[in-house]
Amino acid sequence: MSTRAFHRGSHAASATGALLLCRAEPDSAGLLAPLLCERMALTRAGERWSVLVPEGSPWRADGAGSEPVDRVLTGWASALAVGSSWPVLALWWDADRVGYTLASGFRRPVGYVWLANGTPAGEHEAMHTFAARLGLDPARDAPALDALTAPDSDADGPARLRGLIAVLTHTGVELPVGLTPGESADRLLHAVTEAPGGVRWVQKAHWGEAVVRAKPEPEPVAGEKHGGGTGLGVWAPGSGDPRARWLGMAQVGVGLPVTLWGIRRRSGGWVAAGALLLAHGVLAMAYEGARGRG
Repeated sequence: MSTRAFHRGSHAASATGALLLCRAEPDSAGLLAPLLCERMALTRAGERWSVLVPEGSPWRADGAGSEPVDRVLTGWASALAVGSSWPVLALWWDADRVGYTLASGFRRPVGYVWLANGTPAGEHEAMHTFAARLGLDPARDAPALDALTAPDSDADGPARLRGLIAVLTHTGVELPVGLTPGESADRLLHAVTEAPGGVRWVQKAHWGEAVVRAKPEPEPVAGEKHGGGTGLGVWAPGSGDPRARWLGMAQVGVGLPVTLWGIRRRSGGWVAAGALLLAHGVLAMAYEGARGRG
């Protein structure tokens, strides 16, 4: 598939926006999303996919409180991924660049960046890692992804992301009409409210409330396709696996420095990632400890 099929748009260099694609049903994504402490619209985005559209935007804040949209989205995607058994794909764009970040479990996030005019500015190998983690077909999808990393004067930044989304349709992704790379955050919110499957609003949650609400996604029955998870679900609190307590300790050990680092950098995304790690770690340790005494 050539990127020429997704030609230059009319608002590539002016709008800032972001989408969070979760490879999970809306009910599962809705359990963890409050931990991001950001009000978001949630709706279905295809078979076993959901999309989150943030209402507020830390990158839209004035003065010292603002931060780059890619940093915020990377933190949010990482936060959701470490607390779940499914991958999270962040799509983002601003006046200068567009790109994506794929987070899955405790793996290092992988992403790619283009300049606003469509010039590739990422590492070619990142596309191959991206394809492998999502289980894309090497013969069918690799040529289309390679084309996204090649020069193309007819494809600007948003067109590159639209080309990426076209490849993801092979995994079941089907974004509602209007959720288009290059649109402003306000236009994205307006579009998602008209999604045919309906929309729900994920409210901000206090830390303690989030710990209670963020229950693990149930394991699939035998023979059921999991949908691309990382396999961490069997270590989750309530799974009965004794390693859940050790995972909880590891999450606390990682979550504390991540949270402190995010606070020092004034990065809401990384603070959310650290807080989610802490929340899940404490929940796992408390649950397994109580179960052991029972």
